Amino acid sequence: MPVHAFIFPGQGSQAPGMGRDLAEAFGAAREVFQEVDDTLDQKLSKLMFEGPAEELTLTENAQPALMAHSLAVLRVIEREGGVKLADKTVVVAGHSLGEYSALAAAGSFTIPLAARLLRLRGQAMQKAVPAGEGAMAALLGAELPLAQEICAEAAADPETGRKQVVDPANDNGGGQVVISGHKAAVDRAIVIAKAKGVRRAMLLPVSAPFHCALMAPAADAMAEALETSPPAAPAVPLVANVSAAKATDPAEIVRLLVQQVTATVRWRESMLAMAALGVDSFLELGSGKVLSGLVRRILPDAAAAAAGTPAEIEQILKTL
Repeated sequence: MPVHAFIFPGQGSQAPGMGRDLAEAFGAAREVFQEVDDTLDQKLSKLMFEGPAEELTLTENAQPALMAHSLAVLRVIEREGGVKLADKTVVVAGHSLGEYSALAAAGSFTIPLAARLLRLRGQAMQKAVPAGEGAMAALLGAELPLAQEICAEAAADPETGRKQVVDPANDNGGGQVVISGHKAAVDRAIVIAKAKGVRRAMLLPVSAPFHCALMAPAADAMAEALETSPPAAPAVPLVANVSAAKATDPAEIVRLLVQQVTATVRWRESMLAMAALGVDSFLELGSGKVLSGLVRRILPDAAAAAAGTPAEIEQILKTL
């Protein structure tokens, strides 16, 4: 019997049309979208189904939208397939904001609370750094130690000698590391990366430099919000971005969620940790197929599938 983990996508996986066919096919999905719309007092589902892409991509919209799609998929799986998450999975994990989706899936947050927290998180991350001052870049063909070396070299401003922020933001595995920080430092890192033989180094079209020290104001905002709205213990352990290890204690989960705003998303290590726990089947719930693609790179012997549409859900129900 396969040992499953449910995994939940992060920002960048959103696209106009997301969730529309689910809503057309299943009352269970419509309920989730309605719940999120009502909570945020916004027709977020209309934005998800129809776009425009520029508005959907705004961090404060993309984060709750991705969670809504993931939880709609889960609710359909549970209701249509008579599947209970705790009976079918040994752990959950999510990439960046996907960690909130994973916790909502495991019962730590209600869907309305996850939507409110992600709206706040998106707004706080956007406000933390003035537009144009931060940037992110993907280093393709670089493992984490090389990315760390590049960031250390790029941090010093040659004109002033002062240190600027540039940190590994996501260790995605398969030779893909995303870096984040002051725009000038990220630009320097791209030049250094090319000189060090990194296959490809390119700026990413993002609105803020996520998962680096510049996000400290957003981490403070999340600490405050989570203090008043703490999670319950999850039905199955979370493998956390920050620790790449299991977490079940609500106080520890709060600490990890706050740290996660400024810390590296250790996705490659999280996948290896899940494999060490016996997981050999990874099911990505929600929009896109980014994470299931990374599974194939990091753990080529593991099974990976993504479910965001009625047809994909039908396939996944056969494996559960």
